[in-house]
Amino acid sequence: MKVAVVGATGLVGSKVLQVLAERNFPVTEIIPVASERSVGKEIDFKGKKYKVVGMEEGIAAKPALAIFSAGGGTSLEWAPKFAEAGITVIDNSSSWRMDPTKKLVVPEINADVLTREDKIIANPNCSTIQMVVALNPLHKKYKITRIVVSTYQSVTGTGKKAVDQLRAEREKEVKGVHGEYTMAYTYPIDLNAIPQIDVFLENGYTREEMKMVNETKKIMRDDSIRLTATTVRIPVMGGHSESVNVEFENEYDIDHVKELLRNAPGVVLVDDPATQKYPMPMHAHEKDEVFAGRLRRDETQPKTLNMWVVSDNLRKGAATNTVQIAEYLLAKNLLENPINFEANSSIGTRG
Repeated sequence: MKVAVVGATGLVGSKVLQVLAERNFPVTEIIPVASERSVGKEIDFKGKKYKVVGMEEGIAAKPALAIFSAGGGTSLEWAPKFAEAGITVIDNSSSWRMDPTKKLVVPEINADVLTREDKIIANPNCSTIQMVVALNPLHKKYKITRIVVSTYQSVTGTGKKAVDQLRAEREKEVKGVHGEYTMAYTYPIDLNAIPQIDVFLENGYTREEMKMVNETKKIMRDDSIRLTATTVRIPVMGGHSESVNVEFENEYDIDHVKELLRNAPGVVLVDDPATQKYPMPMHAHEKDEVFAGRLRRDETQPKTLNMWVVSDNLRKGAATNTVQIAEYLLAKNLLENPINFEANSSIGTRG
């Protein structure tokens, strides 16, 4: 079947193409779509060259599925036009996530909400995805009442411009090179930590922090969960890390928590302080799983757990999650042009 990737030349779009190929998604033709300045360029998919086309041509090609990774403005303008043409859209921007008429999906948790009528499906924020994948099995067993999360987020979450800034600053520091480069951030990122991701809102939190608050409730289908977040950009490129303090309604057993995480779909437990084993971005890089570790009881209040969660933000935080949604749609025959498909995904497996 035909699959369009909108924003195919960007960081996330390129990763979507990589993940589609790796997971042997049943593609007969890739339609790479991008802005006018990229039209005519070529991208490679499974050893074959495809020319980048514009939006109108992407719709005219009549793909069964369009994966959008092109920013909020583009999504707001073009996703409805693709949907009106009968094309199912899975969107990576924040444009549709909190729209009450659109589904916000992490397949391990709530893929069951999807129907054939859903033509625009929202992919959650990367930092939200990895946290809820790790917390959902614990919520089902012990019921989460409150979450305090601090994130340590990769520059890849900002995009190529930020990656270029970090590399240029690192080269300048290490080699004394003083070349010109464009700043993605207001401040240097190398040898620094910036406690701002996205713009500040009237309540003093950033938009990224409030995304985590609102999206978590929607995905986990529980508005009673209280959540507060602090999101920080750090000079790494392997993935996002999160320090999560979670309070339960019911008492928990730490050994049982570990067992739940060992058996949770999409989660890998890395928790052995005696041998200094715990999740790190360098180990999560180019992997699809969410890694959890540093599990320990909060000794300051009852029924509360501390944990550390790491995942590759370009994969599970974006590309892999969208492809898993697509795999689910195919497996459940929820697309306009259904085909025979044996799901090759980690949904409900150890993946």
